[in-house]
Amino acid sequence: MNFGTKAIHAGIEPDPTTGAIMTPIYQTSTYVQESPGKHKGYEYARTQNPTRTVLQNNLAALENGRHGICYSSGLGATDAILKLFRPGDEIIASNDLYGGTYRIMVRVFQEFGLKFSFVNLADPSLLEAAITPATKMVWIETPTNPLLRLVDITAIAAITKSRGIQLVVDNTFASPYLQNPLDLGADIVVHSVTKYLGGHSDTVMGAIVLNDDETAQRLAFIQNACGAVPGPQDCFLVLRGIKTLHVRMQRHCENAQKVAEFLQQHPKVSHVYYPGLPTHPGHELAKQQMRGFGGMLSFELAGDRMDEAVRVMESFSVFSLGESLGGVESLCTHPASMTHASIPKEEREKNGLKDTLIRLSVGIEDVDDLIQDLTQAIQ
Repeated sequence: MNFGTKAIHAGIEPDPTTGAIMTPIYQTSTYVQESPGKHKGYEYARTQNPTRTVLQNNLAALENGRHGICYSSGLGATDAILKLFRPGDEIIASNDLYGGTYRIMVRVFQEFGLKFSFVNLADPSLLEAAITPATKMVWIETPTNPLLRLVDITAIAAITKSRGIQLVVDNTFASPYLQNPLDLGADIVVHSVTKYLGGHSDTVMGAIVLNDDETAQRLAFIQNACGAVPGPQDCFLVLRGIKTLHVRMQRHCENAQKVAEFLQQHPKVSHVYYPGLPTHPGHELAKQQMRGFGGMLSFELAGDRMDEAVRVMESFSVFSLGESLGGVESLCTHPASMTHASIPKEEREKNGLKDTLIRLSVGIEDVDDLIQDLTQAIQ
């Protein structure tokens, strides 16, 4: 199947009981058994739920993987992956990454003995230099959050495979519509399903997709044993959202490209971070490993004044100031005080994240209205 057909049909069958074309919401906590241990494949809803099973199969198909496993949030999925390791193991991660990922690594798992090293993985040679005998996993985002840097998945995968190291790719910004890391050599793909996969700002969920049977069994065990599972209503909402993923992503990309080009020409904007611009250092790589440039961009104002950045964010009418991204509506976020506040200021600035950076999640509204909103806000 091509992607648009997979989004609507892959892993999804009409309900066998009623023929309902939409997967039902199985709102139950337990399942009746004919005899002890004799059941219809479902025992207890933390362990399995039919609505969740369909969603997991659908997500696996979208990422060209064999196993899909859903969690109650993106960080719940991250938590499960990090539980694969033992004290003394080292994880190398992108130095430009989501603040919540940094927080769970440094503030939670580092306390239990895992080691973390944050490296500029846009340069694969820096990964080679950072690997130690304790390195067990490399964690990358591409495009990165919030500076939209590109990481060469194929080049990084060649290094990790030669060393027997697992490669995890956070594919949230791109979505499976634009990028499939497993096809490029990654071992595990993780998503904040809350974002583009759900697409309507009404669900919080995470997901992991992979091919390795043994690792999938371990992650499924962690899912059940630790209990960070999504409810059936949320699974239903995401299944509904995925049916329009390809259509939404096309519009996100088209709008973001026009917004980025507008901002790049604005006299009061000093820098625009968007891989769809030919001036972006990762533009050619993005064309190679992605099928479009996405709906996320960041920009800085000329003068680099915090009060002016705040004034602009308070002046938006169509763009809403808030956390998160990937919904049909356009959002504006201040990473330094919102999504990346858990990263120390000196670390943020060392990696190029200024306190005046503004991040936009460009929605699917009429792009002329978005540009008009930017025009009136940036005066």
